[in-house]
Amino acid sequence: MAQSIKIKIAGREYPFQVTSEDQEHYMRLAADDVNETLATYSQKFPDKELADKLVFVALIETMARLRFQKKAALAEQEANSLGSELKAYLESVSKK
Repeated sequence: MAQSIKIKIAGREYPFQVTSEDQEHYMRLAADDVNETLATYSQKFPDKELADKLVFVALIETMARLRFQKKAALAEQEANSLGSELKAYLESVSKK
């Protein structure tokens, strides 16, 4: 069942619907992370507009997600390769 929550980002509250405590937990963590990163950019670039700083946050977060996806894909390939090697080894041992 959906539950209404409010998340504050850059001083503004936004309503969201969540379907689990886990989803709410991660949404709140994400909002905290966005606000922390935004605060860092606000200190580094006090003359920039809020929209520009939010673009910086979106870019940095997207870059991190893309790096993670690449690492996850490489880990999956390595796991598949190790699985194939293990299967081949077990087949060779069982033939002895």
